[in-house]
Amino acid sequence: MDHPPLTHDLVRGALDLERTARGGLLPHRLPARARAQSGGDEQVAQAESQPSGVRLVFRTRATAVELDVHRTVLGYRGVPPRPDGAYDLYVDGEPAGRSTASGGDLVLADLADGSRETVPGPVGSVRFDGLAGREKAVEIWLPYTETTELIRLRTDAPVTAVAPGGRRVWLHHGSSISQGSAADSSATAWPALAAARGGVELVNLGLGGSALLDPFTARALRDTPADLISVKIGINIVNRDLMRLRAFGPAVHGFLDTVREGHPGTPLLVVSPVLCPMQEETPGPAAPDFRDGKVEFQALGDPAEVALGKLNLRVVREELARIVEERAAEDPRLSYLDGRELYGEADAVELPLPDGLHPGPAAHRRMGERFGAFAFGAGGPFAGAAGGS
Repeated sequence: MDHPPLTHDLVRGALDLERTARGGLLPHRLPARARAQSGGDEQVAQAESQPSGVRLVFRTRATAVELDVHRTVLGYRGVPPRPDGAYDLYVDGEPAGRSTASGGDLVLADLADGSRETVPGPVGSVRFDGLAGREKAVEIWLPYTETTELIRLRTDAPVTAVAPGGRRVWLHHGSSISQGSAADSSATAWPALAAARGGVELVNLGLGGSALLDPFTARALRDTPADLISVKIGINIVNRDLMRLRAFGPAVHGFLDTVREGHPGTPLLVVSPVLCPMQEETPGPAAPDFRDGKVEFQALGDPAEVALGKLNLRVVREELARIVEERAAEDPRLSYLDGRELYGEADAVELPLPDGLHPGPAAHRRMGERFGAFAFGAGGPFAGAAGGS
């Protein structure tokens, strides 16, 4: 087997690649400056290092491909472990296999006292074989659930990097649902499916639990080259009970202002939360409830406090729609999508949220199809749009 070097030009969808002590590459979805400004927040660090939408891309005649990785997995004491993260293989744009890795470090969190213990583990590997011996484009999508350090690539034929080509770049920011939570894999999370339908290159800045209108995230969006941008705002603000209505509106304006500093003419789509019955009228905070080996989320706020400025999803959608309408008078490339068009009341009956918060795999597929049709279809905000960065 050959050992092609893991170089930056083989990696797509990351904003930063850190060279590690093992000699590998650790993909980051926020740049170093943004990570430093997060104040050491563990949730930001975990989410941005889980490589949703990040993939290895190369051309080769290889019939077998192996990737050594060192993963970091989060678990909870007393709760069954989550399934191993999926590595999806695509050949010439078509699904061609799925695998998982073993080994790696396990970070065990104790819900009772908040402590964490790291149980170290070895480097693992992912293998795909039986591939056609012809020249082909190969993509390996990394899992959205595991921090993934890329250690070594092995193939039985040489590889060459693939130039990005002429596809438009779609930069998307959102919550854990955008990161992929409860989807089968990073490649089957709704933004990846929508990107495939639109024929665009995805950079997924879905940050589980951390779509909080942080200025460092806005600056990351501002400074990242893109032809199309969307921001899905609201659910984390509500379920973390982060701010009141008085602060929310100006924070949205400031976030959009910062993005526009780097992308003054780029199509910019604001997406409000999908339906989440527990938070439609009840404000946050929301908290996980672990019972019988399953996780369900509960909203802990008091609906009466909405009158005092607490946020629920109904209020968030009303405010986002108002802000976009107001700004669009001077910003014609700014548009709005009510998230319930992606997942609404009828969908909640047919495909209920498995844990009360995150759509399951079938719902991710439906959301990807609907977003693709809306945004990239005829007359949509991303239909044939030229880049404005």
